[in-house]
Amino acid sequence: MSGTLFIVTAPSGAGKTTLVRGLLERDPQVQLSISYATREPRPGEKNGREYHFVDVPTFRALRDRGEFLEWAEVHGNYYATSKVWLKEQIEQGRDTLLEIDWQGAQQVRKVFPAAVGVFILPPSLDELENRLRGRGTDSDDVINRRLLGARGEMRHVAEFDYVIINNELQVALEDLVAVVRASRLRNANQHQRHPQYFDFLEQD
Repeated sequence: MSGTLFIVTAPSGAGKTTLVRGLLERDPQVQLSISYATREPRPGEKNGREYHFVDVPTFRALRDRGEFLEWAEVHGNYYATSKVWLKEQIEQGRDTLLEIDWQGAQQVRKVFPAAVGVFILPPSLDELENRLRGRGTDSDDVINRRLLGARGEMRHVAEFDYVIINNELQVALEDLVAVVRASRLRNANQHQRHPQYFDFLEQD
């Protein structure tokens, strides 16, 4: 039995992390894939929980050994996903969620073409700027760089299966939960998860 791989992508500040956290609380059958990152941990983040935080030389060594499914440079930092671990989780029937950017999503789909892609949009660029500034964690230069990149990132929305506009957090969370539940109800998934219910179709 194979699990489902969910890819969730959004420009920084669109609420992706909050929505994913809400999904994990609502649906314990979904686990989060922990990516590697070279950026500094934000306040409250712990190594091995939000990310595996490593320095650039360590990241490059892992990359060069072919241990990453995908990797990308985003806003001056490197991010990557462990290829071996992810394959094991899917093969063991565990639904797994990846929080990655659109570049990483493209690379992941080459290996996992059945992955379910979800793109989270902010209601507007003005609201995106308000959210970024409201964090109080990034400098003006970082915020301006993120805003400049956001429009380009959002142009890749057509590459994803589902689009959630995060205007009201609770509504957006319900939408994300609905996507996960609906994906489990696909014909092939139901056959794999509950074969006993389809046995009568094969009887003479």
